Formats: sequence, structure tokens, C-alpha cells
Amino acid sequence: MSRGTSGGTGGGLLVAGTTSDAGKSVVTAGICRWLVRQGVKVAPFKAQNMSLNSFVTREGAEIGRAQAMQAQAARVEPTALMNPVLLKPGSDRSSQVVLMGKPVGEMSARGYHGGRQAQLLGTVLECLAELRGTYDAVICEGAGSPAEINLRRTDIVNMGIARNARLPVLVVGDIDRGGVFASFFGTVALLSPEDQAFVAGFLVNKFRGDVSLLEPGLDMLKNLTGRRTYGVLPFQHGLGIDEEDGLRVSLRGSVRESEVSSPVGEDILRVAVCAIPLMSNFTDVDALAAEPGVVVRFVDRAEELVDADLVVVPGTRGTVRALEWLRERGLADALARRAAQGRPVLGICGGFQILGEHIEDEVESRAGQVDGLGLLPVRVRFAREKTLTRPVGEALGEPVEGYEIHHGVAQVTGGEPFLDGCRVGEVWGTHWHGSLESDGFRRAFLREVAAAAGRRFVPAADTSFGSLREEQLDRLGDLIEEHADTDALWRLIESGAPTGLPFIPPGAPA
Repeated sequence: MSRGTSGGTGGGLLVAGTTSDAGKSVVTAGICRWLVRQGVKVAPFKAQNMSLNSFVTREGAEIGRAQAMQAQAARVEPTALMNPVLLKPGSDRSSQVVLMGKPVGEMSARGYHGGRQAQLLGTVLECLAELRGTYDAVICEGAGSPAEINLRRTDIVNMGIARNARLPVLVVGDIDRGGVFASFFGTVALLSPEDQAFVAGFLVNKFRGDVSLLEPGLDMLKNLTGRRTYGVLPFQHGLGIDEEDGLRVSLRGSVRESEVSSPVGEDILRVAVCAIPLMSNFTDVDALAAEPGVVVRFVDRAEELVDADLVVVPGTRGTVRALEWLRERGLADALARRAAQGRPVLGICGGFQILGEHIEDEVESRAGQVDGLGLLPVRVRFAREKTLTRPVGEALGEPVEGYEIHHGVAQVTGGEPFLDGCRVGEVWGTHWHGSLESDGFRRAFLREVAAAAGRRFVPAADTSFGSLREEQLDRLGDLIEEHADTDALWRLIESGAPTGLPFIPPGAPA
């Protein structure tokens, strides 16, 4: 049955979490997919995202990949409105600030939280208001925990936006980690009375076992807080959508735990991804992990490259730093030996730059001219303007789509053309992220890799990465539909938090 609001400002909900990685991104995507299947026009929103995994929208704006995938769950085109502030870490203490899809400079954490963040609240609220004026419902994702009392004064992504936009808040807790009842209670009890008034209740995530054994605890939690639990989602493998950070393959869960389907041919293919510092858009290898018979793992030691049929050097927010790391750990020499032996290596974005001859960087690291690994005839100069595009083209006789996010401008002086980059022997390099999601091209590329590696591997003829991703998003929608009180969720979205919710002492410190 179709649901919709009565007009004017659309409904909304903020999905917060007791911790980072509690499941906010997954729950937000699941709610979006459940709603759109009910005929609701819905959009995702995250006011501020800190991530090295980003995406380029059709209008050339850079946003977090998680929000792009949530937009896909909602079956809408992603836009900068859905993630107005993106922070891309460049070190432990500073990040590039991307505002409305465009970089506006580097800033320390102290400088950002000391004033800049509060200045962005107006922009964030304007974006949310525009979405709510366009859609029946906007499902917002928080960041970290709303009870980070040291950051509450300048918060624009958790209770700061909930109170300003009068959004009901659903707190998600990961029961698989343990301590979920204490986390739920403590989260509410550390909020001010004004903030607590918007916390409607809880959602348990990653539960294993008999729900009836959990129910007495949920009843006690309601008696303690005056707030109900809106659902208990069971633990399921491989449900992570594109991650904000962390060594994960979004389509198959953790790479080191992923199950590999039986190969179509006689052999499997082993893919080693160099876990370089400030690794970005490692989701590029998701499509490889989706292929039957392809084993993907992240590595940080030279000996782990020995049995790999393909080595991927992924993107990074710190190209020069990653280059130094590869040399320090002996991985640079291992890559050079592979190239000399005609064994496949693929560099993507920053990884492509690393494989080149020279890097001139006065922007990212300010290191000046640095020698690359010299495996590709490419010279890179870092420009202050960031390239943000959605290129289309052809490679290996197949159509390819991708997206580019980089400051480095590559001058290719030789080799065979390859996706605006080049190929020399079995060393390939391109700035294009997402190219391996093009099914025909991915199969053609894996056939080349298998031939060079001497493996009797055959790509499956019917693997569709797009279809697999849609199936995954439907599974998220199923989780919400089958294990949450969807009628109560819709009332929250449409009408806001219940009135008269009790205050739980002690509240936020003065």
C-alpha cells in the first residue's frame, strides 16, 4: 500500500548509533529500500561524513560512497544535498573539507570543531530542508555516537541537527559486541533534557539466537527509559554497503571472512590488494570479490604478493606517503619483480600515480618532486583543482564507466592506452574508479590476468555486479520489513518523536 505525507515538509528520521559501526549506514539504507517499495518518495541524508571512500555525482560533486549507495537503495540519483559536508582525512589531525561536493581546503580537527563546523550548520539545515520539501521522507544518518559530550557544542550531524530540524531519533546498537543495554541507557542518560526529548527509541542490530530470550531485557529497558525498541535485526553475513572506512569489501563483508563461490574454470584467481596508508575507494575491488572463484585479500607484507595472480595498488589520500610505505616494507621491490616477470599489476588513481616515473607534489604532501616506482611511462603533477568527473569509454573491446577523484594530473608518454592511463606489459594504470563494475570489461580484464598468470580461470558469463548490489539492498529492505515494527517506524517518520518521553538522569554535563 502506498504511503505518503500530506504535503509541505516531508517526514524525517535520524538514525543514530551507540558507537561507530553499530550499523547506522546499513539501517538507513534498509529503511530507504523498505519505504521506496511501499511507494514512498524517499532520500538519504548525512550532514557530515568522514570517509576516504567517496563518489562523484552526475553534476560533478564528491560525496560519501555510503550516501551514494543509500540513494541507490532509495532508487534516486545521488546529489550533493545528501552529504553536504565530507571530511577526507589526510593525517591523524587534519582533513580536507569538501563542501557541497567541492574541496574548500585543509583543516585541523581543532580548527574544524573550534568554529568552522558550527558555521556549516546553516548550510546543512538548508540542504535538509530542500530535501524534505521534495521528498515524502528523508532518512538521516548520524555519525559516531550522539553522546560524544566533548563535541556536542558544535555538533551538526547528530542531536544538533535533530533538534534544529525536529527529527525523531532512532538509536541503533550492535548487540554482537555485547553491552547493548548499557549502551542504549548510557547514550540517553548522557544527553541534555532537550536532546532526550527527541530520542524515540532503539533498534537492536546483529542479534544471534532466540529473540524470546532478549525480550525481558527490552521490557526492562523500556521501564528504565520510557522508550521502546522498534525492532531486533538478526545477524547476517555480507550486508555492509559501501563502507566509510575499514578493510571491508562491501558486497561480501570482510575480505578475510568472505566466502568465495566455486570457480567456473579449473582454477581460482588470487587478488592481493596493497593496504597502503590513507587507502581510499578500496570498494573498487568489490566487483572482483563478487566473481565466482576470485579470492580478494588485503596485504601489507612483500611475501604475501608471491602467490597472487593480480596485485592491486588502490587509491590513496596520501600518494607520496603510500609510496614511502611501499618502499619501507619491501613491497615496492616486490612490485618491480612482478613487472619484470610479466605478472599482472593494476594501479588505480593514487596507485596509478605510484607506478609512474615521477610525482611533483606541492599540494597534497608538499614534498616536491619524488621518484615513483618507474613501472609505467607516466609523470604526475598535483594540481590545486581537484578532478571530479564521470568518464565513459572502452577498453579491451568492452564499454566501461567510472569516476575520477584526484588532484594528480598524469602525463602519459608511452605504453598502450588504457582508460585514460596506460598499460606496459602486464602493468596497468588508470585514474578511473569503479571501472571493474562494468561486467563485460571486468570479465575481459580477468581473462587477460588469468592468461598472464597461467591460471585456467574462466569468468562467469552471467555475473552482474549491478544485480548483485540490488539483491543486497533488497535484503536490507527485507530485514527492516520482517524484523522491525514498520507501522511504528512510519508513525515516527510522519509525526515525530512521541510526546512526554521521560528525562533520564544525569543528563549532559553542564
